[in-house]
Amino acid sequence: MTKNSLGSLDLRPDFWIPAPGCFFYSAKFNIWPSCTDETMIDVPGLFSLKGKVAIVTGAGKGIGRACAIAFAQAGADVALAARTRSDLEAVAAEIQKLGQRAISVVCDVNDEAMLDNLVARTQAELGGIHVLVNNAGGTGPNDPGTTSAEDFNHALSWNVTPAFLLIQKVADPMRASGGGSVINISSVAARFAQKNFSAYAAAKAALNHLSRNLANDYAPDIRINVIEPGPILTDSLADYLKTAPEHEKAMLGMIPMGAFGKPEDIAAAALYFASDASRWVTSKVLGVEGGAERVS
Repeated sequence: MTKNSLGSLDLRPDFWIPAPGCFFYSAKFNIWPSCTDETMIDVPGLFSLKGKVAIVTGAGKGIGRACAIAFAQAGADVALAARTRSDLEAVAAEIQKLGQRAISVVCDVNDEAMLDNLVARTQAELGGIHVLVNNAGGTGPNDPGTTSAEDFNHALSWNVTPAFLLIQKVADPMRASGGGSVINISSVAARFAQKNFSAYAAAKAALNHLSRNLANDYAPDIRINVIEPGPILTDSLADYLKTAPEHEKAMLGMIPMGAFGKPEDIAAAALYFASDASRWVTSKVLGVEGGAERVS
């Protein structure tokens, strides 16, 4: 409770949670919520990326490709980064058919000079940077009894360091463009406990917490959020399930939605974080995993 200017107790709370259609005010400033039934939301405009430029790493296939295509459909021009030129050029052609610009930048995210080139080319050829998707990363299962320090460190460096460096490198261009949004693609492995994934899980958990800390460092100009995909039916998972069909039934049994996710499911979440629809959201980790709470 606080005292008003007459010295009597003010029984209003310090903050009011407005009903739908109300604007939010603090009672500390002696202002009551202001409500209107005429409040209108421009939903298409909130999710539009018209006039924006996005960088997507790991953009040649799977989740990265789906994010790039979704951003282009929402009006963005896209800088595509991956190691295989032919994959990039195929995605660039799809984006250009949508009427948006796309550049293909061959890039190994573990090479800092290539990251510098990616940022420089994006600015020079597309005119700015507003959105970054750090999607490149990975590593498979590991036996904790035999994993070398080199292999363990590789898992950490591949999944964490490039994201840290690329955020650092796009920060000033994003500020110059009026602000920006970073989406880091993590994994449910960051919060699930499972056998033989200690290196990958530790790396993705580190990426999650790195993101939450950097969100505080770069706010309010740059928002940083995380998506944790669950089992997504990419080409690699499909190939694996062909060799072990019994695992498909077991995995599906752990997903309440009863189906694997698609790369487009992650792209839809990424579009939310990239757009003004999430203008007041930062430092958050969003699980997109069909309700799964374990995968093994």
